[in-house]
Amino acid sequence: MKVLHIINSLGTGGAEKLLLDTIPIYRKRGIEMDVLLLWNNDHQFTKQLVEMNICKIFIINNSSNVRDIYNPINIFKISKIMRQYPIVHVHLFPAQYFAVIANRLNNSSSKLIFTEHNTSNTRISNKFLKPIDKFFYRDYKKLVCISEEIRQIYGKYLKTNDTELIVISNGIDVEKYNKANALKRSYIHFELQMDDKLIIQVSAFRPQKDQDTLIKCMVLLPGNYKLLLVGDGERKMILMKLVNELGLEKRVFFLGQRMDVPQLLKSADVVVLSSYYEGLSLASVEGMASGKPFIASDVPGLQDIVKEAGILFTRGNEEELAVIIKRLIEDPAYAELTAKKGYNRAMKYDISTLINKHIDMYAQLI
Repeated sequence: MKVLHIINSLGTGGAEKLLLDTIPIYRKRGIEMDVLLLWNNDHQFTKQLVEMNICKIFIINNSSNVRDIYNPINIFKISKIMRQYPIVHVHLFPAQYFAVIANRLNNSSSKLIFTEHNTSNTRISNKFLKPIDKFFYRDYKKLVCISEEIRQIYGKYLKTNDTELIVISNGIDVEKYNKANALKRSYIHFELQMDDKLIIQVSAFRPQKDQDTLIKCMVLLPGNYKLLLVGDGERKMILMKLVNELGLEKRVFFLGQRMDVPQLLKSADVVVLSSYYEGLSLASVEGMASGKPFIASDVPGLQDIVKEAGILFTRGNEEELAVIIKRLIEDPAYAELTAKKGYNRAMKYDISTLINKHIDMYAQLI
């Protein structure tokens, strides 16, 4: 069985991390699974996949300009590579559109699958783009929704029988995160002290995420509470400016892309995901799997995962977030109970379930 995954890049993000984690397992299961990237720009996830040497990695653009992802010339390059694969599994926009056009150039020789990772996109609410968006969705034989909420949203949106909507929740290697060893404070950052209380968020710096609220809440917390922000992205300079404006340069640390996320989570006292919306956030599952108390915004894509396991706070409310963080750190029994509930919830999203369902889906299409 040959399957090609197409994605914009292997930069920081849940969809990207999912591919990095699952491809080695697919390969062990006998699936010839390869990856096509519209853009590389020397990302850490790409480097790690190259080092594994377990699959073909096609890179359309090696430039440092992210806008090259949107170059229509990519379609012809994608078309040539797609011909080799009976099944093509696509993630994110614009790969979503390019794969459809490329497949049509090949007389629709490949069966297309698209995974919808979020509860919304900018085209759903645009009356001019909506008809175009629906046209491209219809070329996909299956639309994999990573939550029931997403399936309901896109079922109403698409109103078509051409594409089968199925729910396959994302997953992680739960034990990898739970059994990770904590790092020394000095290894994480040379300015951290032993008595510092560490709060961490692992997420890309994209408009979808709301690191701003988490940064603002630090003003309301004691001076030995320190924030670790793991990731990279287009809003990094905006967030760094906010940190400087609030005088938090010695309390908020930008760690960049890291390959030791399980160890970093294990080193923290509290894990947070402040966001405007999610699909099924792997970062939230990873946070709960780490055995640390987890806090998240009360928004679509996080509510169902975190409710009655972690703690939800009103989106954008830094005062409420600060109160929750302080209580968790000052009340060890409350923190331990929250962490235990989170770990039990994370067990429902073990990666083996996702792998089995994907393989069954590929077999059905063949």
